Amino acid sequence: MNRLHFQFGCGRLKLGGTLDTAPGKTGLLIVSGGNEVRSGAFAGQSQLAHRIAGAGFPTFRFDRRGIGDSEGENRGFRSSEGDIRAALEAFRAMAPQVERIIAFGNCDAASALMLMQGQGCDGLVLSNPWTIEEDGSEDPSSEPQHTPDAIRARYFEKLRNPREIARLLRGGVNFGKLLRGITSSLRPAPPPSSLAQDMREGLDQFCGAVTFLVATGDRTAQLFEATWDKNDPRIRRCDGAGHAYVEQPHREWLENAILAALRG
Repeated sequence: MNRLHFQFGCGRLKLGGTLDTAPGKTGLLIVSGGNEVRSGAFAGQSQLAHRIAGAGFPTFRFDRRGIGDSEGENRGFRSSEGDIRAALEAFRAMAPQVERIIAFGNCDAASALMLMQGQGCDGLVLSNPWTIEEDGSEDPSSEPQHTPDAIRARYFEKLRNPREIARLLRGGVNFGKLLRGITSSLRPAPPPSSLAQDMREGLDQFCGAVTFLVATGDRTAQLFEATWDKNDPRIRRCDGAGHAYVEQPHREWLENAILAALRG
């Protein structure tokens, strides 16, 4: 098992990529989200690629245009279809034994795969899809607001905690903030954005297997679920996980979920 570093073509531009080699006939394409270079948060994608290849599945990662080692201008996830198509072509050329490709994307990378109808892929693993109208890659430090469901869940959790009850009785709570939170929790869920609708319509055109991964502690995931059918049997939830699955149990959960899709 080796890691190859290289450049591949996307029109007249060169994109940076890596291939973790393995003998398997099913491969994993990792699509980076936001403005992340292909190593991902805390080098998580690099480590993930190494482990997936160690399980026998070749794994291809790349930087989209204008990010990391890739040439060109970063125009956001809505304009990344050409980058993904170029990566799929390069993957098949460099690992000719591969017969099936499963694509994995987190955040706006998942959204990009849905918008392009998963074309060129045999299966999709879509983690915490970005459904907010603004391009999430424009300001990675910004966070979406909590959904009413998430606010209610937070307050119910506090009410089950004796320490929080004692704190309330002692007057150690900002009642103005509490009132604003309760008011927010009573609002209806936000209507689906046009982006979410476009993503749904795109995915409806895809005939391959789809798995949604939802990190329950992540606001982006919570907003996705607010616009999606919570009973969708394709949804798998990782309790307490954050957006990038950085805790060890959550990293293992993510790896197992992707391996299940690769073996399916």
